[in-house]
Amino acid sequence: MDTRHSQIRNVLAMFSLATLLTVPQMARAQQPSAATSVTIHVAAAADLQPVMPLIAAGFEKETGIHVAVSYGSSSSMAAQIINGAPTDVFFSADYSFAERVLAANLADTPSPTLYAKGTLVLWERKDGPFQPLTLDALTNPALKSVAIANPLAAPYGLAAVSAMKSLHVYEKVASHFVQAENVAQAGEYADTGNTQLAFISLTLAKTDHMTQRGTYIVIPSSQYPEIRQCAVVMRKSEHHAEGRRFLEYVLSGPIQAQFAQYGLRSKDQ
Repeated sequence: MDTRHSQIRNVLAMFSLATLLTVPQMARAQQPSAATSVTIHVAAAADLQPVMPLIAAGFEKETGIHVAVSYGSSSSMAAQIINGAPTDVFFSADYSFAERVLAANLADTPSPTLYAKGTLVLWERKDGPFQPLTLDALTNPALKSVAIANPLAAPYGLAAVSAMKSLHVYEKVASHFVQAENVAQAGEYADTGNTQLAFISLTLAKTDHMTQRGTYIVIPSSQYPEIRQCAVVMRKSEHHAEGRRFLEYVLSGPIQAQFAQYGLRSKDQ
């Protein structure tokens, strides 16, 4: 009898020890990481299409937080956010559309945050009629079509109009405009041969595809108002802390130092 009781006690002790060792490990295995379970939603201006995936990938590798990005004109992005589109951070191509979101009492700061400065360029395919490309192409009698982002919705379109007026060529060029929804679409028009030229951002012009297909010239920055690209974080966002962390990552020294290779100037330049 004592022997049987002793054997039973030994089995129960072994079972209890195995349970103590196994259950915590199972609990840890079943409990997801707080960082990897979070996805933040970013609305970004179209000029950031070549840039944002690289930044988001670096951020996710460093923090485990996934970044889902949607692109469009700054105007359409701002309107969607104001109308309730789920967004954690908005990266506008200028100050004014970020300010609209702030005016709707949706942002967590009293003013938009400058994160970069943009550069306007004129782009043409390598098989185009104006090679080597110069600003004289804008007044060449052979000019028939120029793609431009909607100046009422896209900051780069507005910058292009301002530049042409400053260069005193607007009246000659305006009749040749083919208006695009955003700057990325303007680039597509020229890339596919639907227009001869396009005013686009330097970020788009510096992509591998566009440098292989065409050439560009930088429009002197003195000819248009500075493109101050600003961002806002939504104050009532479900992932406000992670959104704020992502913006701080974009503002950090290492990322700002990389902007030149992407076609942007840092916020301090």
